[in-house]
Amino acid sequence: MIKKYKHVNYLWDENKAKTLGDDQIALFLYRSNILGADLRITNYGGGNTSCKTIEKDPLTNENVEVMWVKGSGGDIGTLTRSGIAGLYTKRLRNLKNVYQGLHDEDRMVSLFNHCIFDLNSKAPSIDTPLHGLLPFAHIDHLHPDALIAVAAAKDGEKVTKEIWGDTMGWVPWQRPGFDLGLQLEKCLNENPGIKGIVLGSHGIFTWGNTSYESYINSLDVIEQASEFIAQKIKEKGSVFSGKKIESLPKEERLEKASQIMPILRGLCSSEQRMVGHFSDSETVLEYINSNDLERLAPMGTSCPDHFLRTKIQPLVLKLSKDEDLTNTEIILEKLKPEFNQYRKEYTNYYNVCKNNNSPAMRDPNPVIIIYPGVGMFSFAKNKQTARVANEFYVNAINVMKGAEAITEYTSLPRQEAFNIEYWLLEEAKLQRMPKEKPLSRKVALITGAGGGIGKAIADKLAAEGANVVLTDINEESLVAANSTYPNDTSTYVVCDVTNPDSIANAYKKACLTFGGIDIIVHSAGLAISKPLNDTTEKDWDILQNILVKGQFNLAKQFSKINKKQGLGGDFISIASKNGLVAGPNNVAYGTAKAAQQHMVRLLASEMAKEKIRVNTVNPDGVIIGSKIWQGAWAEGRAKANNISIEELPAFYAKRNLLNEIITPQDIANGVFTLVAILNKSTGNIINIDGGMANAFVR
Repeated sequence: MIKKYKHVNYLWDENKAKTLGDDQIALFLYRSNILGADLRITNYGGGNTSCKTIEKDPLTNENVEVMWVKGSGGDIGTLTRSGIAGLYTKRLRNLKNVYQGLHDEDRMVSLFNHCIFDLNSKAPSIDTPLHGLLPFAHIDHLHPDALIAVAAAKDGEKVTKEIWGDTMGWVPWQRPGFDLGLQLEKCLNENPGIKGIVLGSHGIFTWGNTSYESYINSLDVIEQASEFIAQKIKEKGSVFSGKKIESLPKEERLEKASQIMPILRGLCSSEQRMVGHFSDSETVLEYINSNDLERLAPMGTSCPDHFLRTKIQPLVLKLSKDEDLTNTEIILEKLKPEFNQYRKEYTNYYNVCKNNNSPAMRDPNPVIIIYPGVGMFSFAKNKQTARVANEFYVNAINVMKGAEAITEYTSLPRQEAFNIEYWLLEEAKLQRMPKEKPLSRKVALITGAGGGIGKAIADKLAAEGANVVLTDINEESLVAANSTYPNDTSTYVVCDVTNPDSIANAYKKACLTFGGIDIIVHSAGLAISKPLNDTTEKDWDILQNILVKGQFNLAKQFSKINKKQGLGGDFISIASKNGLVAGPNNVAYGTAKAAQQHMVRLLASEMAKEKIRVNTVNPDGVIIGSKIWQGAWAEGRAKANNISIEELPAFYAKRNLLNEIITPQDIANGVFTLVAILNKSTGNIINIDGGMANAFVR
């Protein structure tokens, strides 16, 4: 029977569950995934789930109880078998015999490894004993907005009693660890028959004898809290003390956001480059436009999972929503003191709260930036992290709203927050993160990326860590190309490079999606091969407009964005051997390519002061996989060389010194080399043609 809920999504599919049979681990993973699919229940990476099964001990051949639990750093929404840890439950519980108190928490984590049953286990998380010391077969530890609102409300224990009576326990705030597991065990022993426990300022534990029972119990508890809060909001009539300012209309908000994001990105990147995300949902706008913003924002978030990703508090801009953002210098003059003050306050927070063994202070720049009347920005090391931080702050907004409706919102004391943020175990988790890829934190816009060389370049840059913005005049090919990348990696926009307004729109999309641009690759183009007398003015104009004028406008507008960011960058022109070598039937194309090459020299000279490197990649004979060889150009080159179209790949390979066939991936490698390795090179031409002596630059 499908249960009906107003405030959470019931996602259990009985047919799907039946296919899993009596495989309790598979059912636990299924439950985890559908719980993680609803951001009102828990956000990315938040919460953890478990189940206990009877397994054969490989050493004694006896039946033993094993607990399977989400491993360190995982996400229940995407949890798979490889992301869980399997531990002997009895061994885990026996750790009570050696636990020495709160000062012993970090040592206990290392002892979890002595409890491992499954040698393929993910590293057990700090929350492992919270599951292991409870007796239930299936357990959910979640961070629902409604429950954290109860947990973060003034008199939260009393409110818990008001909502659930004697059916839910309460454990006051305590940092996660072995002792918190003991507190949960104690709460259950003192309150037998309860269906869950509320953790002060943290979240809930719920359970069941089966995966389905645990799932339904979790939904029921969350629904009851959500309905209680909804009724309180209805009775109160308004939240956050009502509206202080009106939002700008949607289109104006997006325009403002795209204008200011490169500026904010530059300011946030004072220590290391960041990637951005923007949100202007109704939930966000209600909060950032309210009378209570000024009071609530400095208080910070309550749930550890929130502030670990958002920092303890946001930066609220003092800019008017009607501010003219077109003058970058004036806006920077207004914003720099605000960022300096934020960094100063964060440094003071660190210095006041640090312990003798605290890790070094991390980047003091804000993660969450609020622009009343416009929206909320987040900046982090990559798009996913920035988006998730934004989502976590939305969770924090929901918590504040609920807690304020119930009684009054309370946040963690600064010292408690610091002890979580700079916990040595959290630092160890950060140190275990994979090394960032060479182009991590970079945003690349590639023209002509719907296929051929442009798509190959986008593939390479994305594979090396960049976010990519695909542009082309063919939307169908862009949609197909964009679908090949993972989430939070790419976006696309139709762009006609002969139209400055179209270029501006593409740059706007890049800024709104990722916060700015670091790399421009002008790969859009076409080739026309005709004798002089057959070449029309239309042929000439098309090539000049796409290859030359397009490059000019791309560079000009990129320079304006870079002045907002102040981060420098790369501009790469995909030209051709034909810009260096004279050949028959090629006057319009060769002239346009030569113009691109010389413009690169001119741009390199002028843009060096902005720390923008401008270089050329010169392909030749890229037949396989190149879009320009799919039409008349191939026919023209075959005719000019007195061979058939089918003979072109072998012909072009034989004529270069290395006798190599050149592919789009080879061109992509050239671009990567310029933007990731040759960071002190500008005004250069890299020939990727297998070696054409008549195209040697020097």
